[in-house]
Amino acid sequence: MTATLRTSQEAPRDTHADAIIVGVTPGPGGPLLAPGAEDVDAALGGKLVDILGALGATGKAEEITRIASAGQLTAPLIVATGIGAPDGTVPPGNTVPPGNTVPFDGEALRRAAGAAVRGLVAGQVHRIALALPARDAAETEAVALGAMLGGYVFCKYRDGGKQPDTELILLGRHQDDDAAVTRANVLAAAVALVRDLVNTSPSHLYPATFAAEAERVAAAAGLSIEVLDEKALAEGGYGGLIGVGQGSVHPPRLVRLAYAHPDAAKTVVLAGKGITFDSGGLSLKPAKSMEAMKSDMGGAAAVLAALSAIAALGAAVNVVGYLALAENMPSGTAQRPSDVITIYGGSTVEVLNTDAEGRLVLADALARSAADSPDLLVDIATLTGAQLIALGPRIMGVMGNDDEARDGIVDAARRAGEAAWPMPLPEELRKGLDSTVADIANVAAERNGGMLVGGLFLREFVPNGVRWAHLDIAGPAFHEGEPYGYVPKGGTGAAVRSLVQIALDVADGRL
Repeated sequence: MTATLRTSQEAPRDTHADAIIVGVTPGPGGPLLAPGAEDVDAALGGKLVDILGALGATGKAEEITRIASAGQLTAPLIVATGIGAPDGTVPPGNTVPPGNTVPFDGEALRRAAGAAVRGLVAGQVHRIALALPARDAAETEAVALGAMLGGYVFCKYRDGGKQPDTELILLGRHQDDDAAVTRANVLAAAVALVRDLVNTSPSHLYPATFAAEAERVAAAAGLSIEVLDEKALAEGGYGGLIGVGQGSVHPPRLVRLAYAHPDAAKTVVLAGKGITFDSGGLSLKPAKSMEAMKSDMGGAAAVLAALSAIAALGAAVNVVGYLALAENMPSGTAQRPSDVITIYGGSTVEVLNTDAEGRLVLADALARSAADSPDLLVDIATLTGAQLIALGPRIMGVMGNDDEARDGIVDAARRAGEAAWPMPLPEELRKGLDSTVADIANVAAERNGGMLVGGLFLREFVPNGVRWAHLDIAGPAFHEGEPYGYVPKGGTGAAVRSLVQIALDVADGRL
């Protein structure tokens, strides 16, 4: 779950909180105070910059410096969080001017707010005021969203399952604050939902329970929902889901969610890979590689959360979401390397490696999407380890059959605050997927370009004439290192904000 947030017009010095957060940026002679910190500085006699400088603060991104307010504020603790340099030239003096001539990057504000709140919550401080830049709706939303994401804690399996009650107080109100804060709340709740699902043990989250959670979310969000169980999948010819799931005691599911708007002119389909645990099947993964494989359903979780957020925001676009859910386990009933399966719609696949299973369940969903007549089709998956090798753990790879749409999606992701990079689909790599016994093989013999080969495989199942993009989030979906900014260890909620922005861009005619 995430923290709760309210706005307030109280003066920072009079705000009843356990801590108050201010922003600092680098300056030519030391740290500068960011807009929002003026009242706090005045309460300390204009000495806040001197105090921070004496403590070694520089204002660099995500640097945290704590000082006692010494009774000069109602809040006993002041936390200075580094924002990094604003966009533009920093003028001389102790304070960045409050006007809009020196804008701050939204992601820098999100990370600064998130880092400060995350550190305070970890230290059991749960009533937190934010006196950070909020000069317009964009800055207000960035600070609010970063703070709420930074306040996320997953306690399902510890501390008796009790979540801490964290209250965030966003100081300073402007004309557009209400809409900005509402949007931040919606996005934070969606990201928190994905984090909760990804962090949940696979002993508790398997296809049937995931589908039940989707039903709960759909009811709350006003979405229509259809769930196909293993019998319906077999009867409908969903060979990818049946093949991947047949080795598990937990049978597969295909969930279809739909949001409709009366003024919508276009339809977007989102399809998410939902492998609730990936052992690799009979092509068994090394033990160490399995430790994070509860996260292999991050794509499906992102689609579910994005649909709920899109509905809450009332976007004027029709959106259909598919959750392709299966557990990939080795057993006497598991599919074997060299098995041939038939994907929904009739194409056959030679399964040469059972650990390349995500593309098989997504193939069913992509083929099924033809019935929805999408104007844009986007699939999202923790698909390949090759994504990590190519782009590292924080940047999603974006491929597609239309360069303009692919680049538009990359732009949407970046505007949403998520790192994305456009990748090609080289035609010469497609030959590696040729099979002598089926229409296509699920892997190529050549390991090079594995992320791109995964995209090429999925492209085969995209309905004719449909613009399509594939988002590989294998790295960004699960963070195994130390927390940073608003990103915790474990599930990150990757790509939810991007999917929401994609839908909004389609509604606006931008994409």
